[in-house]
Amino acid sequence: MVATRGLPSRAQLRRWAGAALERDARITVRIVGGREGRALNREFRGKDRATNVLAFTMRREPRLEGDLALCAPVIAREARAQGKSVPAHYAHLVVHGVLHLQGYDHESARGARVMERRESRIVTRLGFPDPYESQG
Repeated sequence: MVATRGLPSRAQLRRWAGAALERDARITVRIVGGREGRALNREFRGKDRATNVLAFTMRREPRLEGDLALCAPVIAREARAQGKSVPAHYAHLVVHGVLHLQGYDHESARGARVMERRESRIVTRLGFPDPYESQG
């Protein structure tokens, strides 16, 4: 179970996801607790720890369909550690996840540069600080 205080609204999630979309899509966003986040990461990525966001693409054509799982305690902990507001970190991770659903990745140095530049442009356009610039 996830406490709902401090979580983004549906309207915020929709706005953030929409800003990153390059075409029509149906995306389900689920906010999960640490236990479920860990189980999902273990099952689908073989990593026995919770992570901030997981993206599951069901299909890309004719319309993008996919799911995002956002782990609330990890996101809150990372935001504090990085000196970011929790809403700014959620916005960044929604954008990050939506880009993954569309095929972006950060497996190579070039892919990471492309993805990070795109994320920075979208997140700052949404009114948040650049997620890759030092907040200190």
